[in-house]
Amino acid sequence: MIRGFIVLLLWLGLAITAQAERIRDLTSVQGVRENSLIGYGLVVGLDGTGDQTTQTPFTTQTLNNMLSQLGITVPAGTNMQLKNVAAVMVTASFPAFARQGQTIDVVVSSMGNAKSLRGGTLLMTPLKGVDNQVYALAQGNILVGGAGAAAGGSSVQVNQLNGGRISNGAIIERELASTFGSGNTLNLQLNNEDFTLAQQISDAINRYSGYGSATALDARTIQVRVPTGGSSQVRFLADIQNIEVNIAPQDARVIINSRTGSVVMNQEVMLGNCAVAQGNLAVTVNRQLNVSQPDTPFGGGQTVVTPQTQIDVRQSGGAVQHVNASASLNNVVRALNALGASPIDLMSILQAMQSAGCLRARLEII
Repeated sequence: MIRGFIVLLLWLGLAITAQAERIRDLTSVQGVRENSLIGYGLVVGLDGTGDQTTQTPFTTQTLNNMLSQLGITVPAGTNMQLKNVAAVMVTASFPAFARQGQTIDVVVSSMGNAKSLRGGTLLMTPLKGVDNQVYALAQGNILVGGAGAAAGGSSVQVNQLNGGRISNGAIIERELASTFGSGNTLNLQLNNEDFTLAQQISDAINRYSGYGSATALDARTIQVRVPTGGSSQVRFLADIQNIEVNIAPQDARVIINSRTGSVVMNQEVMLGNCAVAQGNLAVTVNRQLNVSQPDTPFGGGQTVVTPQTQIDVRQSGGAVQHVNASASLNNVVRALNALGASPIDLMSILQAMQSAGCLRARLEII
């Protein structure tokens, strides 16, 4: 198992180094970004899988408010037993330079105890920004990727049923003010901070457009002098973003995902000479209940249940193995394969290697 796992690490490590070297793939333009939108609404048309209104009173309250706006008055004290309505939260991303009338995708998520949103229709829902202003209106039929069935007390479910997506489900009604094109400088932000890469990008832009037009301000920001005017800046960015940069070797990193047990390393990882002892200690506790009954049915005895517990302790492995110094990712993979450790053990071994000073990489746990 561990050999196939390490081969996967090798493939992932090579994929990390095979990254694009265009400026557009390494940076983003400061201020050109998405904005989050959020709204609260109702989904109707469910097949008996909506909220239980006795446990989610806000669903009934929302429906009453909506009906009153449509000119329908619900008598006070009416106990509406709704099964086809669900209260939901609607989220979307407002793209940069979005214009009025443009459509965007929305994500609909149940916030009550609805069993499923499959087949439901989202009613008109205003989507607000952080400034509490309405920027879009969402409405449409929900596409749910999951499926489920229940009968006789048994149920089966595939994927999530309480959330779905509406493609082009919201129409932008308000535009965001943009300062793009108003100044004569733009800032390019690196996806990952790196002093060397920032200087390389600055030098590449200067070679293209003339000395002094780009300056690396820090490990993440490159300031570029651009022509005045939106159309001129668009043309300038279209040219410089396709400039290719010869990326210097990156920092050696080993990424450990503590939740999934996965380990990924790049090709800059190196190992020093070290000795590793790895063993597995397994403790098994087995508890059984024994029933003791009297020999004769009418002898006056009682049936007694007595617990019986067995504890087994096993330890395997533990031999000290020598790990040779490795200067390439292939050799690192072979050295780790030789340990014969499981992925969970491998994470502990890598942490111990770094503490011992024989792992030439930065260890990050996510």
